[in-house]
Amino acid sequence: MKKTLAAGLVGLSLSFGLMAAAPAMAQAAAALSTDSTPIETLVANPAAKAVLEKNIPGISTHEAYDQFKAMTLTQVAPMSQGAVTDEIIKKVQADLDALPK
Repeated sequence: MKKTLAAGLVGLSLSFGLMAAAPAMAQAAAALSTDSTPIETLVANPAAKAVLEKNIPGISTHEAYDQFKAMTLTQVAPMSQGAVTDEIIKKVQADLDALPK
């Protein structure tokens, strides 16, 4: 009985671990987007970070990075004092779409 209960608890904890990891794996598989992907997620991906730095040089080292890293580029644009324009967002999105899947 103890062995069965222990095995069941191990299986249950493994199942919860897999369920907790599922959203992270789903987001990793999701397309990168200027509308829905946080900047910090883009920066964590070397190819996406290169796209950001190409189009918005210094974004990942900006002094206010910690304040806007959880936001998307679309959310940051109105507060960027013209540093992130609709044109830049379109270029970033096109470059993100062109990255290998």
